[in-house]
Amino acid sequence: MSNAASKAADRSGAEGLGSALTILFALSCGALAANLYYAQPLVSLMGADLGLPVSAESSIVTLAQVGYALGLVLLVPLGDIVENRRLILVTMGANLVCLAGLALAPGLGAMFAAMLLVGTSSSAAQMLVPLAANLAPEAERGAVVGNVMSGLLGGILLARPVSSFLADYVGWRGVFGLSAGLIAALGVVSLFLLPQRQPDGERGYLGLIRSLGRLFVTEPVLRRRGLYHAAIFAAFSLFWTAAPIVLLADPFDFSPSGVALFALAGVLGVFAAPVAGRLADRGYARIGTVAAISMVIGAFLLATFGTSLVALVVAAVAIDLGAQANLVFGQREIYRLAPNIRNRLNAVYMTTFFLGGAAGSALASPVLQNFGWLGVCVIGMALPGAALVYFALAEGTGD
Repeated sequence: MSNAASKAADRSGAEGLGSALTILFALSCGALAANLYYAQPLVSLMGADLGLPVSAESSIVTLAQVGYALGLVLLVPLGDIVENRRLILVTMGANLVCLAGLALAPGLGAMFAAMLLVGTSSSAAQMLVPLAANLAPEAERGAVVGNVMSGLLGGILLARPVSSFLADYVGWRGVFGLSAGLIAALGVVSLFLLPQRQPDGERGYLGLIRSLGRLFVTEPVLRRRGLYHAAIFAAFSLFWTAAPIVLLADPFDFSPSGVALFALAGVLGVFAAPVAGRLADRGYARIGTVAAISMVIGAFLLATFGTSLVALVVAAVAIDLGAQANLVFGQREIYRLAPNIRNRLNAVYMTTFFLGGAAGSALASPVLQNFGWLGVCVIGMALPGAALVYFALAEGTGD
């Protein structure tokens, strides 16, 4: 896209999204992203139902996140060359079909395949975020992205308590069936309200995909921000995959509804997104990043007092606040790079840190089984600790 075309695209959104469209974007992003996390407190129920060994239960969540990463790489970049409204609606339709398949899965193979595809098609959420950024005026872009991301993050954070609570009444299959209904309803509304946006990109699909690796190599801000949040999101996923397993066992012996109440503590993290967006607009992204990463480290230090439910609740809140704030700081920085490739920038950023999240989820069960909750906390501190060291080195040298 030429500079003139880029400016025209920015001018087209100079009036912002408006309240109705902002709410639709936020709700749709939240509902789609929640699909990756409904399974987190349900892995024990799903594993028992389908005959999955306890040591492999966290692979259910990992597979959804790997699928999401695939969607970020293979589908989200299409937003730079394909009309955005059509792309989003088609991907949401595919998500509906995959959720129905997951709810009806007869065995492990079908469940794993459906979970992978649910994750892949849930990447429609990351087609909506750059569209919102393109519709927003430059001076308000951080605030607009923060508002939309508050919906996405709300979906992530509410997914755990909602699925835990509903599982007591409709089982794990019913949770995904209800999610399919929600996506269907939002798809119908989007059919009428979602604006069209035809990008000017002329690159073919294979060239588009090949450009992702080059962006990671040639854009230091994108690379740094992706790796910072990969470490943070790995710690986030490690905590939220391991914590329900701990709470369901002795000495807590929580029911799924009890785990749901615990997970509600993390919902406070949703308030970090709009605040972080506004701070980033005012030039506080660097200091905000240090504060967010440090908050996650401190939270895991507090969580070492694993026999204290109060300590775990406070740690959960702090981990979610730090992770969500750092995510928005990163997005605000990468969206400043080039308006005509925002879908690809978003795809590389999200893919990088979701692979970190998948690694964190995969580690949860084996680390918990072999090293206990203390092992989880040590790794949870080490990951953001490494990010903080990298930040100090990279931001100091500018690379």
